[in-house]
Amino acid sequence: MGLPYAAYSRRTTRLNLTMIQSLLDFWKRDEQTAPNFSAWKTTPPRAAQTHPFPVDLQDPLREALSTRGISFLYSHQLAAWTHSRAGKNIILATGTASGKTLAYNLPVFSALIENQDSRALYLFPTKALAQDQFSGITDQFSVLRTLTSDRFSLTTGIYDGDTPQSSRSAIRKNARIILSNPDMLHTGILPHHSNWSDFFSSLKFIVIDEAHTYRGVFGSHVANVIRRLKRVANFYGAKPQFILASATIGNPKELAETLIEAGVELIDNDGSSRGERHFMIYNPPVTDPALGLRKSSLIESVRLANDVFTHNIQSVVFARTRRSVEIILTYLQGQLWEGKSKRETPAHFASAANPIRGYRSGYLPHQRREIEQGLRDGTVKTVVATNALELGIDIGGLGAAILVGYPGTIASVRQQAGRAGRGDAPAVSVMVVSSNPLDQFLAHHPDYFFGSSPEQALVNPDHLLILLEHLRCAMFELPFQKNEGFGSIPGELVEEYLEFMVASQDAHFSNEKYYWMKDQYPAANISLRSASPQSVVLQSVTEDGRSITIGTVDGESAAWMVHPGAIYMHEGQQYFVQEYDIDNRIAQLIPVGLDYYTEAQRNSEITVTNEIERETLSACDKAHGEIQVTTQVVGYKKLRWFTFENLGEEVLDMPPSDLQTTGYWLSLSEVALSRLREAGSWSNDRNIYGSDWARIRDRVRARDKYQCQVCGTIETDRQHDVHHKTPFRAFTSIEEANRIENLTTLCKTCHRKVEQNVRIRSGLAGLGFVLGNLAPLFLMCDPRDLGIFIDPAWKSAGGLPTVVLYDLVPAGIGFSQKLFEIHAVLMRRALELVSECECEDGCPSCVGPGGENGMGGKQETLEILKELVLNK
Repeated sequence: MGLPYAAYSRRTTRLNLTMIQSLLDFWKRDEQTAPNFSAWKTTPPRAAQTHPFPVDLQDPLREALSTRGISFLYSHQLAAWTHSRAGKNIILATGTASGKTLAYNLPVFSALIENQDSRALYLFPTKALAQDQFSGITDQFSVLRTLTSDRFSLTTGIYDGDTPQSSRSAIRKNARIILSNPDMLHTGILPHHSNWSDFFSSLKFIVIDEAHTYRGVFGSHVANVIRRLKRVANFYGAKPQFILASATIGNPKELAETLIEAGVELIDNDGSSRGERHFMIYNPPVTDPALGLRKSSLIESVRLANDVFTHNIQSVVFARTRRSVEIILTYLQGQLWEGKSKRETPAHFASAANPIRGYRSGYLPHQRREIEQGLRDGTVKTVVATNALELGIDIGGLGAAILVGYPGTIASVRQQAGRAGRGDAPAVSVMVVSSNPLDQFLAHHPDYFFGSSPEQALVNPDHLLILLEHLRCAMFELPFQKNEGFGSIPGELVEEYLEFMVASQDAHFSNEKYYWMKDQYPAANISLRSASPQSVVLQSVTEDGRSITIGTVDGESAAWMVHPGAIYMHEGQQYFVQEYDIDNRIAQLIPVGLDYYTEAQRNSEITVTNEIERETLSACDKAHGEIQVTTQVVGYKKLRWFTFENLGEEVLDMPPSDLQTTGYWLSLSEVALSRLREAGSWSNDRNIYGSDWARIRDRVRARDKYQCQVCGTIETDRQHDVHHKTPFRAFTSIEEANRIENLTTLCKTCHRKVEQNVRIRSGLAGLGFVLGNLAPLFLMCDPRDLGIFIDPAWKSAGGLPTVVLYDLVPAGIGFSQKLFEIHAVLMRRALELVSECECEDGCPSCVGPGGENGMGGKQETLEILKELVLNK
């Protein structure tokens, strides 16, 4: 990686400044845009802190750097060199595009030049990033070979799941630097370490890039993989040195020392130069003050991205989900299509010639490489991406970044915004907040956002389920000696776990050693990233009838993304899912051009399997423990593009899935319920339909021929339900509510779905909505890490009204216990948020909107929160 002036001339910087200033001036004048910036922070340019090359830098490296236009080092690059040469482990925690790659490459290259036997292992979180870094290292090696007349063998190779079998033996034997990822290390290298004996015996450096991604469950797995890596390296007589690189997080040194279980020197003084940076928070305008409804953050982001595109500024648009990526891509390409010649077809805009492209998981490797190259050479002007582009893939210096919604952490905001601008070039970043309560909190309290330090990356390598899985893997790789420890786990405790495996016949103890007994190797069945390691293959057909694979979906997401009848979007092209073969994990799709997309509807049931802690308060009981969550996709909506009109709903019968995890719950006490009922602030009690209800119900079912009026299902053993079209509580008299024309027959599944749409939103539902959306701010986690469950008569709580927040990862990662501990703070902040909201009766920014044809539950939610806060 070179310095900014080696890649961008002053002329380019001035040109970028002119275009960006023109865009900013336009936004300041535009009546549609200017009033909606709730914050605008400008960071002035920053000069570089530079130093001459260190005196012990070898001549070939000096000449190679000079050939690339580099004549000095940044302060953090020099610090990395000094500490590494002193034999210390280091972690680099500096900004995006600050030259971290050069900082860790220099000491590694130096060691390889000094000792022809030395090897290095580079670990990246994704195959795409490894591929990108491979190109850079290969280029640098070629310069070194030329300068040294091929005296140094500096062969490098990628070893991951895409590496051809025919190439693997040569890479193991010849490569001085191996680029891989934790998954391949876990399943393809460590279990077969005997094939790698030469490599491990000469292993000098281990580089772990993007270390901030190793948090939560993934990070806890990776920490155990590193324990196994160090154990195998030690077996071959090697004690490698570690270099880690990370984005700016709150605890880089603690994270690094937890991952490698060794002391680490922190280098966080960023000495790179920076151009002027603009960061704005954009809050879409209110369209209905009474309901608190705002313009869609997605649609507003499309408009702003189009402004950037028309000002000829290369940009990235970050969306939170794969589906949002495809929706935004469709809108942007549609606007581009409107301005193009009729001779150009929509297929043209899904090709490499299209200046607007998508980038997310599920795209095939060659598609990603094509898009990355287009960003570097300028043929791609706008890319719409998930956080897959947060990582350090070289996509050149973009001029702008648009974040569609708060990405969940301040660290992610900085990482995504940092993709715009490089070196002295100016850049602009806009975070378009959604109506989510957390987004609105930040829009109304920008000082909290700008003043907060980045979140801490938390890992727990001693999580029992994860630890046991990796002890099995480690025992397969090498027998455990009696009293041998595992990382920081003492030998006595390891022995207890191994004896448990002996009892279950996974292991055998003989001659003071524990041996693995099963035929298969355990790593094959352990995913580092997902509870469902197997992916679903997406197959379609070409115009001439040939079968092609267009992508993949992880098994966990397949049920709601590629269920029968779903509209799946890929590179802006719609596909209709004809069939989902669950057993063979294949979905059959056909390309279509429809005016709607689909949204799956899911139901969940929760049971407590082990209550860990409980506390009884005046207004509620709070508790946390182990739970089982059963989720089923029961249907889907068809929503029209742009207007989001509900065009209809379809029922599905998908198999349920189970998740064993941990949860926190609060159950309102009978005393609190009595006070709420007396105040008229409780609408979750069972409806009393009157003494004549049984006769009316039979009459409606007979009129409807005992057939569900939505899906057409005929009654069998269970009688169908009778539903009030206009909610029962909307009437002042039972007789009016029970008019025959206000009633219809529905099966159980359809009834549940319809109730979700037309219910009067209760205070309990509002409480769950605000807590579920606000909790991530205090947990410093992504909102997608938490699930929400609401039940007005939860069996596990003795029939009391309950809200459950639970970890969306198997076995949990500690969020539930933390919520239990901060219960009082969470309730108080929730009360503040709802009280300060200006809507009349609930909106997406506080307690959620009322259902279609229903009423909101803001006042009820306020009264419940007052009970929880004031009556402790």
